[in-house]
Amino acid sequence: MKSETVARAWAVVRHDGLTLGFTDHDQTLNFEGISFRPDSGLSAKAVVQASGLSVDNTEAMGALSDSAITEVDLLAGRWDSADVRLWDVDWNAPSNRRLIFRGRLGEVSRSGGAFRAELRGLSEPLNRVLGRVYHQRCSAELGDGRCHFQLSKPGYWSEGVIESHDAGQRFILSGVSGHDARWFERGTFVVQSGAAEGLRGSIKIDLPLSGSRRDVELWSGLGQHPQVGDRVKLIAGCDKRAETCRLKFLNFLNFRGFPHLPPEDWLIAPQVSR
Repeated sequence: MKSETVARAWAVVRHDGLTLGFTDHDQTLNFEGISFRPDSGLSAKAVVQASGLSVDNTEAMGALSDSAITEVDLLAGRWDSADVRLWDVDWNAPSNRRLIFRGRLGEVSRSGGAFRAELRGLSEPLNRVLGRVYHQRCSAELGDGRCHFQLSKPGYWSEGVIESHDAGQRFILSGVSGHDARWFERGTFVVQSGAAEGLRGSIKIDLPLSGSRRDVELWSGLGQHPQVGDRVKLIAGCDKRAETCRLKFLNFLNFRGFPHLPPEDWLIAPQVSR
């Protein structure tokens, strides 16, 4: 590969399958079924790679445009953890190329009509602290491989329609009935139709109103606001207490906490000798 004919090409794939290709060459490149466009304004700093299990890191920068990566989609989190691949490619013969980076988009910032995104290499997950925490509350996530609870069970989810909303954070829903107050707190709010389809939020407050109406507030607003008439799905939440696992989910056999562990106050309290 001659240095004077080398260009860089990027492929970015979102979780919903949308794939975009970019290049710093002045013409479109085509390979692996992707068209890499030259008009994106996407570029990157030098890729930092090390031997062993060190984390690869670099930074991508680009212009926000309606035809590529939009500010609305970034705010909505649609590009969070998107898969990224970077090649050195001979623009005279695209089959002559070398993959030099693969990872995911990390933290994204925006200003002045442009974005800056951190790129995290495949070894990034190896930075996580591993090991079990001994605590009274459950250490599993509701519905994961350690919890084993099936959230698709009847009664643990419900669908409704947005009647009104406040800044995309507090919603009045219709069509949700048969659930106790706070049933969905700490659960998940999923938009199922409209421009915000697929976006998720964590539920802070969940209270029934008259009839089949419900007042639901999220911990933080969704990046793209759902609109009146959009359908949403509510999934039950868990506060990780043993009592909740036993009575609400009937799943105490899979409880991953230690409810009889003495509290910290007991550990530091002076012991009375006999």
